[in-house]
Amino acid sequence: MHISKLTVVNYRNFANTTLTFDKGVNTVVGENGSGKTNLFRAIRLLLDDNMFRSAFRLEESDFHRGVGDWRGHWIIISLEFDEIGPDEAIQALFLHGTGDMAAGQIGRATYNLIFRPKREVRLRLAALDDFDLPGLVAIREAITVADYETVFTGKSAADFGDPAVYRELVGDFDNCIFRRETEDPRIGAKVPVYLSVAKEVSFTFIQALRDVVAEFHNNRTNPLLTLLKIKSGEIASGVMAPIVAKVLDLNSSIEALDDVQTVRSDIRDTIKEAAGETYSPSSLSIKSDLSDEADKLFQSLRLFVGESEEGYEGAIHELSLGGANLIYLTLKLLEFKYQKAHQAIANFLIIEEPEAHIHTHIQKTLFDRIAFADTQIIYSTHSTHISEVSNIQSVNILGRSGSTCEAYQPARGLSQAEIGNVQRYLDAVRSNLLFAKSVILVEGDAEEILIPVLFKKVLGLSLDELGISLINIRSTGFKNVATLFHDLRIRKRCSIITDLDAVFIDTTSVVGDSLAEASFKAKCAASQVVGAARKLDLDIFAAGNAWLSVHYAAHTFEVDFIAAGNGAVVQRVVPSVYSQVATIATAEAELISGDKARYGRRVLTMAANQGKGWFAILLGQYIDHKTILPVYIHEAIFFARQSLTTELFFNIFDYRINCALTSGDITPAVAQTARGRIEEYRNGGLTLAELKVEMALAVPGDQIHAILAPVN
Repeated sequence: MHISKLTVVNYRNFANTTLTFDKGVNTVVGENGSGKTNLFRAIRLLLDDNMFRSAFRLEESDFHRGVGDWRGHWIIISLEFDEIGPDEAIQALFLHGTGDMAAGQIGRATYNLIFRPKREVRLRLAALDDFDLPGLVAIREAITVADYETVFTGKSAADFGDPAVYRELVGDFDNCIFRRETEDPRIGAKVPVYLSVAKEVSFTFIQALRDVVAEFHNNRTNPLLTLLKIKSGEIASGVMAPIVAKVLDLNSSIEALDDVQTVRSDIRDTIKEAAGETYSPSSLSIKSDLSDEADKLFQSLRLFVGESEEGYEGAIHELSLGGANLIYLTLKLLEFKYQKAHQAIANFLIIEEPEAHIHTHIQKTLFDRIAFADTQIIYSTHSTHISEVSNIQSVNILGRSGSTCEAYQPARGLSQAEIGNVQRYLDAVRSNLLFAKSVILVEGDAEEILIPVLFKKVLGLSLDELGISLINIRSTGFKNVATLFHDLRIRKRCSIITDLDAVFIDTTSVVGDSLAEASFKAKCAASQVVGAARKLDLDIFAAGNAWLSVHYAAHTFEVDFIAAGNGAVVQRVVPSVYSQVATIATAEAELISGDKARYGRRVLTMAANQGKGWFAILLGQYIDHKTILPVYIHEAIFFARQSLTTELFFNIFDYRINCALTSGDITPAVAQTARGRIEEYRNGGLTLAELKVEMALAVPGDQIHAILAPVN
């Protein structure tokens, strides 16, 4: 038995989200604030028998903020289980609790937590006439969280993730339309407390490892103490008897020490001197309070670990953060093993961000090795080292969309061949593709190295500040990865930047061409054919996909970089490539000639001479704010990130004003006036359109105006 689906409606940062899970190991990845912790809490509310009962009493703050006025709405957390075993105990639990009795032996079951208004409130809402919005407002204004109840149900037939179904069950608050039925059978039958699924499964939650030392100091959360308590119940009284006798003897020996008795006598004498015989205690003793109970004796036990080869064993607080976290994780896994040994009907292990402070090799080894038979494991992680070895079919990606969080299944709708291609890519190229807010895919080292530098120098911001991950595919096989970005899968924007490889020389064969010249012409002509075919293929592939856009360099990155107006920038690299004066002079002249055939051949020769990656590094040293950002590149970037915040616009324009002032393109007076306008925009005194006009007047002809023209 395993969790096959989780649906969360109106809970915390989830408006309406569905995640799917497989047997075995599953991975949940996502950026900070995407809801991983809240997701695990939702699962725990249904399956963790260690949760305090008060946790089921949800609060106003548990409602998703995007719902607006929460009063009257429901929070729904629904688990679907698959492959329910034939065991009689399992079938009895789900047939009577969460299954469908009419179906006989079941293979699928549901279990739901519903936080909803109590019956009397639902009756008042049901009695409203359709479109009676004033009446609805009056009822809602009187609702408090005390008017809510938490119910657990099974045998549900409703698709809670369908907004239309939600409106049928709960109500249409926009139009004040409520059904007269207040106990719709589709939500399932109430599950009696004595049939709680949480009491029948083995469920272990390992929280994010943030302060392990504090966990060891707390008797309630100390994993070593938990293990010892589990074992203490299995110790026979005969085994404990001699230990108890030793403890009692030790207590008596401590109490009988001369110094202890002297202090006791001195206390009694001092009390009598101070208060007199009448008001003094009738008796007073100093006793050793070592417990003779097994579980309390175990509280005195501490774990000591040696990290080095010196033979020294230190307490937990003496270990490195990684060492302490590894020990904590190990003890929690052992706790799970102990619980699993009790043969529950299903076993669930939930691990939150196990990578904290743990070496990357240990992360990957840990993920590879933690696989228990008959156990479903769900990780959340920020680690690319864990995500890259995760099976893409068992990954859920959480992403933020405005004020809400969504879940994406990257393998949904893909064939096994396509899944295999994606999986091989993720295994081979260590990237943060699954964690990005948006993505730009490039084909080579030059783009990977120079595009971030160009963007930073021209706009004063990094791609990271925009939440954009630039990923080098190291080929033109974009489709294998870009297929992930789709309505069915990852609903995040992805730009592809690639070359058309159009010819920039006359490729006509001429009598007398050298072998090298003939080969170069043939190569250029062949590349153009391949580039045109690639464009046709990618355009068809991206057509109709709102999440995907393809952007082309007419020739190659290096040639189009000069074509954009950067010949002088490349010219500065020449002395780092050539040593002979004549060659340097020839190359410099060609690069600023304006003749694409001349500068194109020269820059490609230089890149081939150094290697494209190293040539890009050399070129990056000479890029500044006046370097022109090619149009196809900034169009790709601002497809991936289509709007900017007020603060980002402020930072960009402030940066460009400072650059213009530093380079002497504007006077200090103009810069001061422009900064005033930017500040005015920041404070809400100017619209973005008005600011753009002001900036065009302050720094006329600056490339930033064309770059930001379509951005809002």
